[in-house]
Amino acid sequence: MAQVSRTCTLSAEPAAVWALLADFGDLAGWAAGVDHCCLLNHVEAKPPLGLTRRVQMGRDTVVETITDYRAPHVLQYEIAGLPPRLSVSNRWDVLPRGESPTDPGTTVTLTTSVRTTAGPLGRILERIAAKLVARRSAPLLDSLATATERVSS
Repeated sequence: MAQVSRTCTLSAEPAAVWALLADFGDLAGWAAGVDHCCLLNHVEAKPPLGLTRRVQMGRDTVVETITDYRAPHVLQYEIAGLPPRLSVSNRWDVLPRGESPTDPGTTVTLTTSVRTTAGPLGRILERIAAKLVARRSAPLLDSLATATERVSS
């Protein structure tokens, strides 16, 4: 498995950051480059494991399903609709920036993980695919920063 992580520090409180991430069907409301997003099912359970959304980005469409949800710190989802033999997931970790009230803010890490069943060249393919998929991480983190500033203001 190959992983690529990106981290940013936001001035917003963790609750504001978590509120955006936890509203799983509203990705298009804050993420640049996402043209449309909608939920494909309804999950009554808490945590909402198995909740699925369809995400449209230009001509590309993926389906993302929540696999780990530990409010208000961890949101992980599998991404389907990428090339065959690739298993891809994104994990958001949301943590308070400081230990004291004088050091407010949030540290957010977005980790993309890729596994493949592509035989001997699999590890090389995993690293390449992880870097390609993770290219979307920086714009997502930038969009999250912009959206939390709007919410906090």
